[in-house]
Amino acid sequence: MIQTNCMPDHIHIFIGMRPHQSISSLIQNVKTESSKWINDQRFCKTKFAWQEGYGAFSYSKSHIQQVIQYIQNQEQHHKKENFLQEYTRFLKTFEIEYEERYIFKEPE
Repeated sequence: MIQTNCMPDHIHIFIGMRPHQSISSLIQNVKTESSKWINDQRFCKTKFAWQEGYGAFSYSKSHIQQVIQYIQNQEQHHKKENFLQEYTRFLKTFEIEYEERYIFKEPE
């Protein structure tokens, strides 16, 4: 774990991984264990659950400090750009094809 920061509607987790590790297994474990902990602590009035999807992006070692600063500055950053705008910008920047219907939806 290199850096994390939580916002009301999403979390950034910056980690170092080995080539043999699976991102999907890691995310499944993070979601399962954190949901269990949040529900055991009764932090929410109703049962907490993560949404189904996630986004994962890779960076080189030379970008570590920039990514850490970006994650630490989330509160200021999201005054200019909300999560949905940020996420779709990442998808476009990283040239990831996507269908609008599968993108994160703002809470109702």
